[in-house]
Amino acid sequence: MAMVECRRLRKIYRQGKLEVVALDGIDLAIGKGEFAALAGPSGSGKTTLLNLIGGLDRPDAGEIRLQNQLLNDLDQSQLAELRLRQIGFVFQSFNLIPVLTALENVEFILLLQGVAAGERRERARTILDDVGLQGLHGRRPAELSGGQQQRVAVARAIASDPAIVLADEPTANLDSKTGQGLLELMKEMNEKKQVTFIFSTHDRMVMDYARRLILLHDGRIAEDRAKAGK
Repeated sequence: MAMVECRRLRKIYRQGKLEVVALDGIDLAIGKGEFAALAGPSGSGKTTLLNLIGGLDRPDAGEIRLQNQLLNDLDQSQLAELRLRQIGFVFQSFNLIPVLTALENVEFILLLQGVAAGERRERARTILDDVGLQGLHGRRPAELSGGQQQRVAVARAIASDPAIVLADEPTANLDSKTGQGLLELMKEMNEKKQVTFIFSTHDRMVMDYARRLILLHDGRIAEDRAKAGK
């Protein structure tokens, strides 16, 4: 069974009388435990596809299934519950809550899930240590470097043990050394816990790390290949 399955997926954005076809008949299946990258030029549709898979937007035509559950049939509250329980997000802009500490940012999703206070604090501490942020639990986002903020974002994404993590340009605001460290971290999480990762990216380094590369062009899949030796 595929982790993600897209069939004849189509998305159109309208601005007045202008129509922009962002996705044009996408057929795609991604299995459990894959480490895959969506790549292509700006406007190719990769972020749109990631947002549809994550239930952040809806297609104009076609179907999306996550672990065989049809997302098209879910209302907004059901989609929110699905995102909370099954999907981790890593955003290019980090999207951390500025008034909360690193620990509190990671705890927040566990709070929404109803995890008891003691357990969620322990889990948040453990995952922050796992991503290399020992001693920085009490710092707010403004007191952390970009790489440290992105590590908090990754910790938050995986703290709830999601089935899949969607990462939109996760290395875009990082220097190459920090970006490589982040990719190594996510690769380790993928290999140890079999969490499925899907990236959207312009970054050649992310493409090199991915075990499957899906190239998009003008809203269509131009190439889809497994990486040799990965």
